[in-house]
Amino acid sequence: MHLQGKTALITGASRGIGRAIALEFAKHGMQRILLVARDHQRLVEVAAEVAAYGVEAIPIAVDLTAPIDVNIAIAQVWRNYGPIDLLINCAGVAHQSSFLQSRLSDVQEEISTNLVGLYTITRFVARRMVKQRRGAIVNVSSLMGKVAAPTMATYSATKFAILGFTQALRGELAAHNVQVTALLPSLTDTDMVRDLQWFRWVIPMTPQQVAKALVDGLARDSPEILVGWQSHLAVWGNRLAPWLLEKVLRVAAPLAAHPAKRYSELREAAATSR
Repeated sequence: MHLQGKTALITGASRGIGRAIALEFAKHGMQRILLVARDHQRLVEVAAEVAAYGVEAIPIAVDLTAPIDVNIAIAQVWRNYGPIDLLINCAGVAHQSSFLQSRLSDVQEEISTNLVGLYTITRFVARRMVKQRRGAIVNVSSLMGKVAAPTMATYSATKFAILGFTQALRGELAAHNVQVTALLPSLTDTDMVRDLQWFRWVIPMTPQQVAKALVDGLARDSPEILVGWQSHLAVWGNRLAPWLLEKVLRVAAPLAAHPAKRYSELREAAATSR
């Protein structure tokens, strides 16, 4: 898919991977980018960054877990700015905890945002794409949608579900000329992960690396875009020797028996050593 002259809607656009994708799209000559998240002020800041590339940027503050608000927002967008060519579902939250110590409120938030919120906006946008018989949808899953890890049970469950949803939707919408893709980054250095505990041997990627991988994958019309060599290694390891990968994950995971640093501490140490 070529990005030049297109209109994209990006959820989770106020920070992290969503913001990086918006800026990368702007560099590739996209005509208009609709920025969706809950924090209006941060969206305005990202919109200014995007506009610096000569691209029209529209901040849209909406809670994806509120279906009526999402429906109204999409209807207004379509009326005011025309069809959406590309939907990027990037909004998500993550809570880290052992399963036995997990809180139901955290579990509900992950499912509501990562899965139900994604389903809600996709439903409203996909119906319009089908009518115009063109469009593309990218659902941001994770390496943890392929390989689940201890202390991230619910997050992994939502990311596995996103892959299944993406695969099913790809089959349904192909006849309507709507492309559906999954993006699977490994651990990425964003605000969301900085309070998480460190998984040993995992090297965080930058949001910019993920955004560039997405652009490359869209150019190749890839149905799944794995980001980073660690992702490819983990997926192949899971296919060839799943028992071995599970043992590695048990050792790598920050369980109580193996105290681990937080990612923020790891980043500070790395910056100091440069």
